[in-house]
Amino acid sequence: MSRSCCRRNMVEAGGELMLFRKKFLEGMRAGVFTLAFRRWRRPSVRRGGTLLTPVGQLNIKSVEEVALNSISAEDAYRAGYESKKELLDELRRRSDGKIYRVELGPLLPDPRIALRETRAATDEELQDLRGRLSRLDARASEGAWTYRTLEALSLHPGVRAGDLCGLVDQEKERFKLNVRKLKNLGLSESLGTGYRLSPRGEALLDFLRSKASSNAT
Repeated sequence: MSRSCCRRNMVEAGGELMLFRKKFLEGMRAGVFTLAFRRWRRPSVRRGGTLLTPVGQLNIKSVEEVALNSISAEDAYRAGYESKKELLDELRRRSDGKIYRVELGPLLPDPRIALRETRAATDEELQDLRGRLSRLDARASEGAWTYRTLEALSLHPGVRAGDLCGLVDQEKERFKLNVRKLKNLGLSESLGTGYRLSPRGEALLDFLRSKASSNAT
């Protein structure tokens, strides 16, 4: 899709990113757009898989390679285009890769929303989350980042990523990626501007603070 078009929302799917512009997301939420077409070197989604989007968790019914001339006007309308020509013109903007037809299934609530509202109540749950953060820290080339990022989000809710990243000594894009990892664990949530810790994240941070205090004494 053209980068000059209106703002896109990116969905992580392994391999290439599957991109949806805002109007397509709204159509998917309404159940009107039930197809997507992409030109990929290799598919980044698979039959039976799911995608987390800004409007919910999308189920993938099928993914199949198709010829450009097999796409119908009805396909184009189901994919959110005003005409078959509009869709074909967009697909022709790239010459590399093959054309894939993606049948979209039900759009379900984002499971992270329920997760982040659920406070980890037991010591076992909190220890498990602590272990997950330790593994994220161990894999990070920049060193341990999870605790100071949780602290920054707790102390500065609603502050832009560009202002927060300096507080934790991270580049802006790296910071945003790390916050997304916390979000996937149900520990943070995005606001209109900036972020904040979820109830689950606050419970974990309190637990980590208590452990740090105990170790200090």
